[in-house]
Amino acid sequence: MKTALPIALLPILAAFTLDAAEPNLGGVTETHLTIPMRDGVKLSAYLYTPPGDGPWPAIFEQRYASLTSNGTRESAARLARGGYVVAMVNYRGTHLSEGHWVGYRAMQWGDLRDGYDACEWLAARPWCTGKVGTFGSSQGGYAQNYLAVTQPPHLVCQYMVDTGLSLFQEGYRVGGLTRPERFKAMADICRDPADNAALMKEWFSHPNYDDYWRDEDASLHFDRMNVPCFTIGSWFDFMNQGSIASFIGRRHQGGPNSRDNQWLLVGPWLHGRSNKSHKVGEIEFPENAAWPVDDHMLRWFDHWLKGKDTGVTGDPRVRYYVMGATGEPGAPGNVWRDADDWVFKGEPRAFFLHEGGKLDAIAPTAEKSSTDLVSDPLHPMSIPGRGFPGAQDARPFEEQAEVRTFTTEPLAEPVEWTGRVFADLRVSSTAPDTDFIVRISDVYPDGRSILIVDYPWRMRYRDGFESEKLMEPGEVYSLKIPVGWMSQIFNRGHRIRVTIASTGAPLYEPNPQNGKPLTIEWPDDARAATNTIHHSAAYPSRILAPAGNGD
Repeated sequence: MKTALPIALLPILAAFTLDAAEPNLGGVTETHLTIPMRDGVKLSAYLYTPPGDGPWPAIFEQRYASLTSNGTRESAARLARGGYVVAMVNYRGTHLSEGHWVGYRAMQWGDLRDGYDACEWLAARPWCTGKVGTFGSSQGGYAQNYLAVTQPPHLVCQYMVDTGLSLFQEGYRVGGLTRPERFKAMADICRDPADNAALMKEWFSHPNYDDYWRDEDASLHFDRMNVPCFTIGSWFDFMNQGSIASFIGRRHQGGPNSRDNQWLLVGPWLHGRSNKSHKVGEIEFPENAAWPVDDHMLRWFDHWLKGKDTGVTGDPRVRYYVMGATGEPGAPGNVWRDADDWVFKGEPRAFFLHEGGKLDAIAPTAEKSSTDLVSDPLHPMSIPGRGFPGAQDARPFEEQAEVRTFTTEPLAEPVEWTGRVFADLRVSSTAPDTDFIVRISDVYPDGRSILIVDYPWRMRYRDGFESEKLMEPGEVYSLKIPVGWMSQIFNRGHRIRVTIASTGAPLYEPNPQNGKPLTIEWPDDARAATNTIHHSAAYPSRILAPAGNGD
């Protein structure tokens, strides 16, 4: 167990934890300090102050991740050179911040409001104009949604990238899948690793979406989220659902003026803030796919925090990138579209699964037809890493023994899917509980299967997260999965592929399939199962594809 350090030693220790090769911060002054919270706990923060006398507006990011890498420091300095004091703040109980690690709970709308307190402390500094903005992606996006609900008086605007709203759906779990091995590693960022073990025990004592989880679900508090915000989402990111839901909720359910102060941009990128280039995974899009996050962020802050006419509020309310084939001259797509809101019209088009791995728009007529796969949590199929491997060739996964693909014939004409994709499956299993992973890929004429979106679902939550319902062996169940948002034009000669599996570790930690309460430690009675995807006339399985909006 780590021993808490006296606060007086923090600046000294901080100097030793910075990267060995010091970056050139371009005249920006870097200072380590602590920010007091309402309960007396002090949070570790690094301030980046531009040259000159000030005063300046403040912008800040909250993280549990380390703040001392050269990349983080150089990024903060670049923003500071735009005429801002930039504060990088660690969550309580992480790294050099005092207190106990409790995940995001100290930053929300309960007794502790660390984001609120940090915002108001920065606003009160003599070097500050009293105007504060926030930025950040992923963990820094969650932090901003939670902060917005608390309505600090000096918070003027926000800039969120790849964000989330509910940790039950989009963080600690995904589609009902628990991720204990992923979150055991969070002990590494804690001052006291025992805090992380206690927090995980708390999570697993609440297996369903109950009041415990509602207490930190920002989607229940849009009516208090009225601060201007520019939100960025990424097509190749499972958290894109959070980015889009955040924009929709703030704009249509938010407080006064919220309808007119929200903007959304969705592009062809992976999860993260500093990776919005035109080169993504194994794909190189045209250069128009890149987005200058820091430059645009400064234009955003200059408008709201300095009153400059940067034209940023004249940008389209919604802008999204329609992806197309790359390396094929004249292929449709790979363009930006503008919209007044996040609304896609048109009835979804059904693509049915058929025997032999076929996918087409014709409903099955066979009296009996199904596809089996073995789901063995002790010998799972492999999806390496912890991040969604979008924009990459998915054949290494598709060719594994217990993975099934359903593919159209080569397309005679381009087909566009713009909107949210759902899988509407009829399934059964020999186990009382299992998982299904559904993926959508664009298959090029050379055979590459470029992964666009996927999502898993745990069967015990097939009727919602509020309760668990186990399966009876052999009984056929309906399972509807929100696979994800996308905007893709599948080019002529390409094929559309749906891939279904029940395991894909370590990205998706396997289901023990024993039907018992889910546990942090792996049980000794995990079991294999045979899962069946039905595609008969009586039990059709299909993909509900969004209709294309046209150019």
